[in-house]
Amino acid sequence: MSDVQSVETSSIHKNAQEEAQEKIKKRRKKTKWSKVILWVVLSLVAIIQIFPLIWLIDFSLASSNELFTSGLLIIPEKIQWGNYQKAFVDGHFLLYLKNSILINGLAVILVILVSIMAGFACRRMKWKLSGFVKTLLLMGMMIPIHATLLPNFKIYSQLGLTDTIWALLIPYVAFSLPQGLFLMTSFIESIPIEVEEAAVMDGCGIFRIIFQIVTPMLKSSIATVAIMTFLNNWNEFMMASTYLSSPKWKTLPFSVLEFTGQYSSNYAVQFAVMALTAAPAVIVYIILNKHITKGVAMGAVKG
Repeated sequence: MSDVQSVETSSIHKNAQEEAQEKIKKRRKKTKWSKVILWVVLSLVAIIQIFPLIWLIDFSLASSNELFTSGLLIIPEKIQWGNYQKAFVDGHFLLYLKNSILINGLAVILVILVSIMAGFACRRMKWKLSGFVKTLLLMGMMIPIHATLLPNFKIYSQLGLTDTIWALLIPYVAFSLPQGLFLMTSFIESIPIEVEEAAVMDGCGIFRIIFQIVTPMLKSSIATVAIMTFLNNWNEFMMASTYLSSPKWKTLPFSVLEFTGQYSSNYAVQFAVMALTAAPAVIVYIILNKHITKGVAMGAVKG
C-alpha cells in the first residue's frame, strides 16, 4: 500500500509541476506579445513625433523649386547648404539668437526667484491673505495670452516700454510665474518644517532660511521650472510681434520674416531658419529631459 501511495503522490507532483510549467510558458508568451505590442505602439508614436523635425531638416536642404514636388519627403539633387548660410547672414540670426538667450535667461532667473519667495510666503508664513494670494496668482494660468495683447500694448505705449526688453520680459515672467509657483509650493510643502525651526533657533533670518536652507532642497523643482519656462518662451512670437518694431530686441522667430516678401518668399531658407531656431530648444530638452519628468512627477506626488 505504501508503494502505491508513493507512486500516486509522485504522479500527482509531476502533473502539478507540468501544469505549473505550462502556466509559466503561457505567461511568458503573453508577456512577450505584450512587450512586442508595446514596442510597436511606442515606435509609431516616436516616429510621429520625430517626423516633423525630419521633414523640416529635409526641406531646409532643398532648393525652393524642389519644395513644390509631390511626396512628403524630398531627395534633393544637390544639398543646399547655402540656405543655412543665408539664414545666418541675411536673417540676422546671431543678433536674434543673442536677444532670445538674454530675454529667456532673465525670465528664467526672475521666475525662479519670485516663485520660490512667493511659494514660501504662501505656504510657510502665517498671514490672512496667503491662500487668497496663492489662488489669485495661480488663476493666471487661465488667462489667455491673446486677451492681454491690446491692454498691455496701450499700457506699454503710455509708459514708453514698447520696443524695449521690458515689453517681453514682463509678460514672459507673468505668464510663467503661475506654473512655477504651483511646482514650488508642492515641493516646499514636502520639506519638514523642523528644518526651518532649527534654522530659526540658530539665529537665521527669513532670507537666509529661504536662500541657504530651503533653496538647496529645491534643486529638482528649480530645474523643472527653469526648463519649462525656457521652452515655453523660446518660440513665442505673438507678443514679440505686437510689442517690438525695431530689430534691436527682436527674437529668433523674426528671422523667418526676413525672407517673407509681399509677392514672393524664399521658403527653403525659411525652413533653414526654423531648423536653426528649433535646434537650441531640442538640444536643451534632450539633455535635461530626465529633470523635467522627474520634477513634474515628484511635484505631482508631493502636491
